Amino acid sequence: MTTQPSIIDSPTEWVADHITRYVETNGEDGHMWRGVPTLLLTTTGRKSGALRRTALIYGTLGNDYLLVASKGGFPTHPLWYTNLEADAVVTLQVGADVFQARASTMPEGAERD
Repeated sequence: MTTQPSIIDSPTEWVADHITRYVETNGEDGHMWRGVPTLLLTTTGRKSGALRRTALIYGTLGNDYLLVASKGGFPTHPLWYTNLEADAVVTLQVGADVFQARASTMPEGAERD
């Protein structure tokens, strides 16, 4: 029997509550949040190696999911972003669909504008 590694959800209470509802309902409660779509992103901690999960608003471009690592306008990146810089293999849950993906950063320049 294979055991699943435990996942550490966001320490922010309202985000952890959002994640719990999302997981328990396969995204039925939580995919749409305040009129915008959200997904669950699970990264591997760059220092701890632990699996860490957060809920994020996303956009799409073709088959790609777009996330903005803004940290609310702070001058530093959120921890989930620094984790995926160290290990780009992530797990996404979009609604009921759970799958692995490889994250990449959009290059500087005109494509970002």
